[in-house]
Amino acid sequence: MGDRWHVEVDRSVCIGSGMCVNHAPDGFRLDTARQSHPREPETDAGERLLAAAEGCPVEAILITLADGGEPVFPPEE
Repeated sequence: MGDRWHVEVDRSVCIGSGMCVNHAPDGFRLDTARQSHPREPETDAGERLLAAAEGCPVEAILITLADGGEPVFPPEE
């Protein structure tokens, strides 16, 4: 069984570019105010979700391991 991720979007940072939906349409949706929301706050780890987080122009997407809280993206420096 693979990793499970906890996905959050900091809507105070989100600019509604829609890049997350382009990269991972099954993982994100935009509301009527064009703010991003994860479709499921806890989900299986996946390349598309990671690509969405990496492609966010303002780094509003935070991904952590669901079972331990360790950061996946953005990585700790």
